[in-house]
Amino acid sequence: MSDRWHAVITDVEPAPAKPGPLHGKRLLVKDLIDTGGIRTTYGSRIYAEHVPERTAPAVQRLVGAGAVVVGKANLHEFAWGTTSQNPWYGTVENPARPGRTTGGSSGGNAAALAAGLCDLGLGTDTGCSIRLPASCCGVVGLKPRWGRIPTEGVFPLVPTFDTVGPMATTVEDVALAWSVLAQAPVPEPRLAGLTVGLLTKPPSVGGAALPENRSAEQYVERLEELGARVVEAEIPEPPDDTWPLFMAEAAEAHRDTFPARADEYGENVRGKLAAAQEIDPGAVERAREAVRRWREYRPPVDLYVAPVLGAEPPPVDCDELEVRLELSAFLRPFNVLGWAGLAIGDLQLVAPRDETVLAAGLAWSRE
Repeated sequence: MSDRWHAVITDVEPAPAKPGPLHGKRLLVKDLIDTGGIRTTYGSRIYAEHVPERTAPAVQRLVGAGAVVVGKANLHEFAWGTTSQNPWYGTVENPARPGRTTGGSSGGNAAALAAGLCDLGLGTDTGCSIRLPASCCGVVGLKPRWGRIPTEGVFPLVPTFDTVGPMATTVEDVALAWSVLAQAPVPEPRLAGLTVGLLTKPPSVGGAALPENRSAEQYVERLEELGARVVEAEIPEPPDDTWPLFMAEAAEAHRDTFPARADEYGENVRGKLAAAQEIDPGAVERAREAVRRWREYRPPVDLYVAPVLGAEPPPVDCDELEVRLELSAFLRPFNVLGWAGLAIGDLQLVAPRDETVLAAGLAWSRE
């Protein structure tokens, strides 16, 4: 395919489409996800010529329902980053907002959808990586509830937070792909009668408190027109800093190649992995317990509305280390909580269950 956005690492000659609800839809698979017989690099130099023997179950489900794989999408190296600036395969460019970042790490999927190179994307989201690129590129992406869709055959970043989910240009296509991935019916559209919490300050997952952002207020009027009751809402802080668990699991995922092959990593991810080697085991156990306890929280509302980013995406050549926390402020907490998040451009709908956010998204997207 013609790709001037560096959205695709490997082109794939499409196989004949099988019959099914996704018949003929062009599928771009994030190159973190194994595809048997097709080069899968994980966005890295180390695995540049890696060809898996088996295909991840999530890809198998989509292909079995009629989707056809047309390529492997570019990403931030090993999916650990928010800008899709890849030192080996090029920085992904944003067709929807030229000169601005696509976000990461599933930036290749989002850019390809915005450019019309595919109909569906299969991405991953550990801290922001489906929803942020969807917002930056003006498309739709679902981070499902943790554990809902199998992550087998996906190179791990942080298994306690890793998820796999669909991306498309419409909520309807995302819901249809989710139905195939989750092996569940597409939810009926619904916002009427729901209590929606307006989230203007995201909970921190550790570290300094985060600033207020009221950009989601722009969605309140329409939500109320669609029958929802919107109230101001907050989510309590986790009982302890959760970052040590993130860092420890990321270090473990790379134990075979880091630090032994550190010089084969790009500077950005190499620095993060170096820092991850220094995490105190006691802090890791406290973080693990904090995540367990925070996941017991039951919200007093049916659904939350929040921004994805709530600001203009930064320039494509920004310093990822300087922007990563602000880009993921309204996103990362829901990976830690394990909840579902649906990004429709910069609108984010969040709830503990996939069905709730998809039903709300389908109602929202109706003309």
